[in-house]
Order: sequence, then structure tokens, then C-alpha cells
Amino acid sequence: MTNAGVLAGLLVLDAGTMVGGPFAGTLAADYGADVIKIEKPGAGDPIREWPPIKEGVSLWWKVTGRNKRLVTLDLRTERGRALFLRLVEKADAVIENFRPGTFARWGLSYEELARVNPRIVLVHVSGYGQTGPYTHRPGYGTVAEAMSGIPSFTGFPDKPPTLSAFPLADTLAATFALVGLLSAVYERDVAGSGRGQEVDVSLYEPVFRLAESQVIGYDQLGIVKQRRGNRLEEDSPRNAYATADGEWLTISASSDRTFARLAEAIGRPELALDPRFSDNASRIAHDAELDGIIAAWMAARTADEIMDVLARQDVVAGKVYDVEDIFEDPHFAAREDIVSVPDLDFGTVKMPGVFPRFSRSSCRVRWSGGRMGQDNDKVYGELLGLGQGELGELRAQGVI
Repeated sequence: MTNAGVLAGLLVLDAGTMVGGPFAGTLAADYGADVIKIEKPGAGDPIREWPPIKEGVSLWWKVTGRNKRLVTLDLRTERGRALFLRLVEKADAVIENFRPGTFARWGLSYEELARVNPRIVLVHVSGYGQTGPYTHRPGYGTVAEAMSGIPSFTGFPDKPPTLSAFPLADTLAATFALVGLLSAVYERDVAGSGRGQEVDVSLYEPVFRLAESQVIGYDQLGIVKQRRGNRLEEDSPRNAYATADGEWLTISASSDRTFARLAEAIGRPELALDPRFSDNASRIAHDAELDGIIAAWMAARTADEIMDVLARQDVVAGKVYDVEDIFEDPHFAAREDIVSVPDLDFGTVKMPGVFPRFSRSSCRVRWSGGRMGQDNDKVYGELLGLGQGELGELRAQGVI
């Protein structure tokens, strides 16, 4: 296995804030890119204030800021803009997630960036994208997720639509942003155009893209999906069931063979031959009755008992984990899904590892998110050749 990550040699400027842009930079850094994170002097990325907080330090930042070199730079100033363009000359890509038009107002439009580096890829992440009637609306992940249509059919019928309890739209948009960035680099370097381009990512469209059957189902059959709790209109049984010891277990047994194994496991092999449950369409039509049978069997047993029985019959089932369960699970441990990372404030901290894994390349978490501007001297000095006198002047003027 090589020590370099798969993106070693790629230089990315992470000029975004919070989650939508910076998470794309984090992913790129995890895969080995040299990612320079740019923060406003004296203020920093607002994610540095997000809980959980320990001893005045955001633990969320420790993850979002990992594997990045950290510099400060005020892009709104003339000298800050000039310094940024010098970084652009050496970079492969820039990621930003300000409201559309902000970068251009600062004199950092794609045309300006391409003038100093025609190979640059500029990735925009915004609420509604760079075009369309909603372009200049303020956009946040919660509203973007709602606009995607998915919350309208997520949750229970007698309850409000359910939104994710984490920044789903932002992190998903950031993932699409990295896909777009790498696709543009491929087109430039491998397909051979030799030119950069802009990549336009909204917050709502990546979430919208997840529900593959939503559009075609409405177009062809007029289907408007409704909230059905943890059940699906497409297969049955599929639900989360309470156990005797207060745990929750999930099962999915949509094919006839997997359902037959489940029926055998719960001591009701005849269910697989029952006309109400003998195929997936019939099970969907009678899923309330089927759920009642399964739920009663689950409620009379502990989670460990149930998992032992279902595992012997090769039933697709699993416990609903909380983070404590994750820390104790042997499979998470065996795959090193949680890693210990050196940290300037707390010695070491634990966080998710790098996924996916590569057979020849070492993509790993090398360090956690550090202190604001800690790499100013190295980046501006070694990369751009600025001397200590000029760096001191830039600091005094608040440019860095």
C-alpha cells in the first residue's frame, strides 16, 4: 500500500464556510489532496462555534477541519484578493458556498480566476444553484431538504413530515460537489481539454436525486408518495420493531426467499404459503396484518435472543444503533471505522475514518481540525515565497 492518498498532488482551495462547501474539502483532504482552508481573520469559520463544545473548542470543527492546512485571508480586501489569486495560480480547484454573486462581487468570478489559471475548476455550492428564479434566496439545508420532496413521504401518517436530525442536504451536496470537482479534473486532464470550468451544485438537487422513482412514478402513474412510517410501498415486510428489553430491531425481507426464511425463524413457516403473504405484492397489500404478527413475536423476546434466532436462519436484520452501540460493536472495530487522531487541544480525539478504502493507497486521517491561521507562514512563505516582513505587514493590516 502506498503512503499517498489517491488524490495526492491535487491542490484545492477550500474557501467555503460551515458544511456545504467545507465538507467537500474534507473529503478531498481525506483522499490525499492538499486542501488549504481559508478563513476570515479574527472570525474563522462559523462551524468553530457549533456544539458539541469542550473547553471552549468545537468538536464538530475537529472533524470538518481535519487533514487541511489552515490559513486566514480576508477576500473582501484588495490585497486579500490579490493574494488569493496567487494561490489560484497554483491550485487545481476552488470550492466556495457563499450566496450566488458574492465571489464575483469580491472580484473573484470564474472569469477572473481563469484569467490567472485557465485550468482552474471553480465549484459553487448554494441553496438553489447559480441560475433560476430562486437563485438569490438565502438557502439552508433544512429548507433544501424540505424542497426535495422527501420529507413529504418520510415519517408517520399521523405526524408532521420528518426532517433529518443532521445536515443531510449540506453533506450530500458536498459529496456531489466533490464528484463534480473530480469529473471536471478528469475532463481537463484525462479527456484532455486542458481547461477548467465551473461546477454548480445546489443543496436541494442532490437530495431530490436520491428518490429515483418519485418523478417517473408521478409522470407515468400520478403517484404522490405518502408517509407510511418505517414501511415502504415497494416491499414488505420492512419496519423497526420493539423488543422485550426496550431495543429496536429492523428487518427487510422483500423477496419470497428471504420472507420464507423469516417465517421459518419466527416459527410460522405456513406464512410463506398464506395467500396474503405468498408474494411481495400480496404482502404489501396486507402489510399491517403481517407487521402485527412480526411485532408480537419481537415484543416477547430480547434483542439478543431475536438476533441469535434470525442469524441462524440468515434473515436480514439488525439493531437500531446509537453511538454507544457503535463504539462497542466488534465489526466497527475490526474495520477501523472509528480512528484515534492526534489533536493540538486534547491529545487525541476519535472520529469516523476514511471511506471507501483503497487496496493500494493509504487514505487516512492525519490530523484533526487545528487553530485558525496556524499554517499562514508555511503556505504563504513556502508556497508563495512571502517573507516575514511582508507577512507581518499583512497581519497588521488584517489581510491575514
